[in-house]
Amino acid sequence: MAWRNIWRNKRRTLISAASIFFAVFFAIIMRSFQLGTYGHMIKQSIEMFSGYLQVQNIDYFDEKTLDNSLEFSNEMLKKINTTNGVKISVPRVESFVLASTGHQSKGIMVSGIDVNKERLLSNPEHYVIHYKLTPLITQKIIDELSFTKKQIELLKLHENSFYNNTDRIALDLGLTHDGFESFRKVFEKHSAFKGEYLSENDDGVLVSSKLATFLRANVGDTIVLIGQGYHGSSAAGLFPVRGIVKVPSPELDNKLIYMTLAKSQEFFSLGNRITSIVVNIKNTDEMLAVQSALTNRLNENELAVKNWEQVNPILKQQIEGDNKSGQMFVGILYFIIFFGIFGTVLMMITERKREFGVMVAIGMRKKILATIVIIEMFFLGLIGTISGMLAVIPLIVWYNINPIKVTGETAKMYEDMGFDPVMPTAAIGHYFTWQGVIILIMVLLACYIPLKKIRKMKVMESLRA
Repeated sequence: MAWRNIWRNKRRTLISAASIFFAVFFAIIMRSFQLGTYGHMIKQSIEMFSGYLQVQNIDYFDEKTLDNSLEFSNEMLKKINTTNGVKISVPRVESFVLASTGHQSKGIMVSGIDVNKERLLSNPEHYVIHYKLTPLITQKIIDELSFTKKQIELLKLHENSFYNNTDRIALDLGLTHDGFESFRKVFEKHSAFKGEYLSENDDGVLVSSKLATFLRANVGDTIVLIGQGYHGSSAAGLFPVRGIVKVPSPELDNKLIYMTLAKSQEFFSLGNRITSIVVNIKNTDEMLAVQSALTNRLNENELAVKNWEQVNPILKQQIEGDNKSGQMFVGILYFIIFFGIFGTVLMMITERKREFGVMVAIGMRKKILATIVIIEMFFLGLIGTISGMLAVIPLIVWYNINPIKVTGETAKMYEDMGFDPVMPTAAIGHYFTWQGVIILIMVLLACYIPLKKIRKMKVMESLRA
């Protein structure tokens, strides 16, 4: 009977189902973009720097000194790489020293890397600077090309900036990729910068761009590094600058110097020791399982396996805070959706006041009538929910594979924070079905006041309606 009732007035049914359809559609697509963009940012910040897991000396977590480094061997690396769920693992030496060029001095972090293996993790080579704007170079470019007043202002604003590709120059000038083509050759001629990545046996260093600006260091200059090595030994040396890297983390860009793993071990008198092995995994949902498997395979008395939440609790707190604000925004959307559904249900009940009066007058009990209405609303909710979920699937799949590319000032903001300027959707998962379930529950909750009206309905008044 309930199924027949909802199709007696097809127009009313379609309007009611459409309101539920759009509620489900927009709730799912918004949450998908929210989780997808958020997940992409987390993945970038973790995979590129700390890794999902780190293998350390058992005492290193509590006291991060070179004295608590661990003995490294290829057998250990092989054991880690052959563990189920491990994608890649790379050895690192990390410590803090004082850097000076004679003009300026600053406390910085040295990261000793395997230059070949690190390409598969943080890939510093991708961030080596190949273009640099200075006041002199900027003036030459302005003299040679025709720019608008706004573009000249933007050029002067970025006249001490480093770039690893010309696309970012275009972004800073507010130009599209195609719009920058006519300027590209001139920029490449004047602003080309001779920086290079480290070779396997290199004795030089890569300097992060903001640190290089502070130290007034350029490619070919020499940097003095002074610190403390293993077991209190003195660590001091002169290092030629091979290249400058624009690290995608503003915090690290202020204080990071890369050198080869072998050179860092020599500099800190570590022998064959390292501070940690950074591990990335194939499936992020299996992080704790991989952590447990690695712990079982390695010597638990000497080595500890820490996940990124333990290594970087501040990042975890930031993520949880952002996620709460995202959930609050979705909550506001649900609040608006609920009253939209409630209005639709109330309208439908009011329109059928006379019909309900006739049904009660011929002998139907109000409880049975209320039950039929609930079943009708359930069917309407089911039609709207399922159709909304089916309609949104192609969009989620498409934008998961082909994320929306952010442009303009927003894109610049993304890149300055160290993230790709893209907005992907999250792959279909638990959130997808839960949005549908929540909307369906809202539909049933919205029936409460209308059903109360049915229970208090006066037959004679309804028949006169």
